[in-house]
Amino acid sequence: MNLEKVVFGFFVLLAATLNFGFFIGDIDRPELHNPYELFAAVVVNLIATVLKFGDRTQIGAVHLATSLVASLQLVAAALLYGYAEYVSTAGMTASWTASVVSLSGGALMANVVSVVLLVIETVSFHRG
Repeated sequence: MNLEKVVFGFFVLLAATLNFGFFIGDIDRPELHNPYELFAAVVVNLIATVLKFGDRTQIGAVHLATSLVASLQLVAAALLYGYAEYVSTAGMTASWTASVVSLSGGALMANVVSVVLLVIETVSFHRG
């Protein structure tokens, strides 16, 4: 068993599940979307991105691209959340929540692609 692959798979799956946990729920109800879960999703996605930098294969490049997309969208979601909560006089309205959750949904799509790639890579692995 390759410990590096285990750690890599762990962070890819954790990134996807944390993002899913934040994303799920009515798009316009802020009380259903925990900011700490968004923060955790951002941190784990960034860790997963760093772990993908060493792979020099074609599938590794696609893994990195999906991770960069997810991280970019989650950071944007976190910035919007922070602006709505701490700068905007309106606070976290249904409109702000919908924007944050939509960005998280885009990141979730990138996370799903990354998980699918991981599964394909694992299934196609041949012992030499």
